[in-house]
Amino acid sequence: MKNFYIILFFLIGFISAFSQQKTYCNPINIDYGYCPIEPFVTQGKHRATADPVITFFKGKYYLFSTNQWGYWHSENMLDWKFIPRKFLRPEHKVWDELCAPSLSFINDTLLVIGSTHTKDFPIWMSTNPEVDDWKELVHKHQAGAWDPQIFWDEEKDELYMYYGSSNLYPLYGLKLNRKTFQPEGEPVPVLALNDFEHGWERFGENNDNTFLQPFTEGAFMTKYNNKYYLQYGAPGTEFSGYADGVYVGKSPLGPFEYQPHNPFSYKPGGFARGAGHGATYQDVNKNYWHVSTIGICTKNNFERRLGIWPAGFDKDDVMYSNTAYGDYPTFLPSENKNHLTNHFSGWMLLNYNKPVQVSSTLGGYQPNFAVDEDIKTYWSAQTASKGEFMITDLGERSTINAIQINYADQDVELMGKPETTLGHKYILYQSNDSKNWKVLVDQSKSTKDVPHEYIELQSPTTARYLKLVNIQMPTGKFAISGFRVFGKGSSEKPGLVQNFVPLRSGPKVEGERRNVWFKWQQEPSADGYVIYFGKSPDKLYGSIMVYGKNEYYFNGLDRSDVYYFQIEAFNNNGIGPKSEIKKAE
Repeated sequence: MKNFYIILFFLIGFISAFSQQKTYCNPINIDYGYCPIEPFVTQGKHRATADPVITFFKGKYYLFSTNQWGYWHSENMLDWKFIPRKFLRPEHKVWDELCAPSLSFINDTLLVIGSTHTKDFPIWMSTNPEVDDWKELVHKHQAGAWDPQIFWDEEKDELYMYYGSSNLYPLYGLKLNRKTFQPEGEPVPVLALNDFEHGWERFGENNDNTFLQPFTEGAFMTKYNNKYYLQYGAPGTEFSGYADGVYVGKSPLGPFEYQPHNPFSYKPGGFARGAGHGATYQDVNKNYWHVSTIGICTKNNFERRLGIWPAGFDKDDVMYSNTAYGDYPTFLPSENKNHLTNHFSGWMLLNYNKPVQVSSTLGGYQPNFAVDEDIKTYWSAQTASKGEFMITDLGERSTINAIQINYADQDVELMGKPETTLGHKYILYQSNDSKNWKVLVDQSKSTKDVPHEYIELQSPTTARYLKLVNIQMPTGKFAISGFRVFGKGSSEKPGLVQNFVPLRSGPKVEGERRNVWFKWQQEPSADGYVIYFGKSPDKLYGSIMVYGKNEYYFNGLDRSDVYYFQIEAFNNNGIGPKSEIKKAE
């Protein structure tokens, strides 16, 4: 009998381990606050944050971002608990409650400071940030830094600060006194944009630089293998091509050299677009990740979300962030995951541009906007009443592994970070004939605020139709920007893409070498394509996801360098083979 209980104990542990969720999906699902700034909500109140930073501290991940009136912590990078906290004092008459905050640690102490152009912001410290337990380390910090990062060079036990946000001035670095934390000496210019050479740094949605000089901001330092990787965001937070680049140096204040493989964090296509102004951190297994800003920018240029991407350094110490299929289900931290090859779950989007049925429609917020893979568009019901629904038709019986429900903000009434909300209440049904329905997920009694709800099923199910029925919204109407179903279809994945051609002006021909025009033959069964690019055939770390087209204009090349390109097609059944690598002088 004793042996029986021992075996039963291990079986329960084994089953429990395999029932734990193993993936997440961008944008990450946290209870984002609502924009607290009146002039920014004239076109509609909405959720907003950006400029994130995560650090792993005392066994937990801590996440800070702009204007959230608090912060989050998590044990697994999936379930985030919000801790309410205002860090500014009453005399600070500013809109932003910690804009683009710095988050770092020294030994057993976590440090936080927000952006300011004045010299009266405190540096806060905590040895127990799991609860609201903070005190001032420095009452008035004299740097006056916007978009700051405090960097502790642990090996040297030295402190530095990097900062700046401008389309006129460079980013700066300065050394901080190890005891007082105040600046030592004058700021040193460490990095400036060179958009004449680097196409991806040009301003504009398509890097066309038509009316403004590009912005650089979001300085962040990572030390790896005795090298200093100074990261920066460009060209503007409101654009799909918002990205992070990196310069590398041998000392904390430089000089720094542009890493040839840039931008290292870049996601201009797909559902969730943008991967700039972020931070790089290590997980519990010492693997690297990059958290950054995703743009919605519909009701205001600063309507944004957060994304987390697998990252790392290759054998040649080149820094990268893997955003290919980065808004599909992605594996959570694991000891054995290779961030260049094994980050993606392989679960495909099953309902891209497939038929939908809805209970009602508000004006021009059409139903198919919920399945068009564009986070900027959305369907809205006429009300938030119980019973409003959306049905998505997968086109065939398919294996379903996960569902992401991305709510949109239509006629919401909240601003700032409410202490409590009603949460999102819903029921998700499945069917094979759209007549006989069975409950798949019941959240009718939930009180959780889940603006980007992600459900990984404990075991896959098979169905053709899913029906999302609203029970209650926290505020506003029942509106969906992305009802996304992931798994595998029952047909064939696409074939090899034919006639892939990158058209670029040659080095001795008059033309714009920062641009390239991709053309290829449409693969009949493809939903979309992923184009890979880089400056070496074995370092195609950049990627662009394209839906429903057989061409793409890319304006993000560096003028002087040779590039290599490759393409693959994908659909609801899987990913097709990669094409031959093409070289463009």
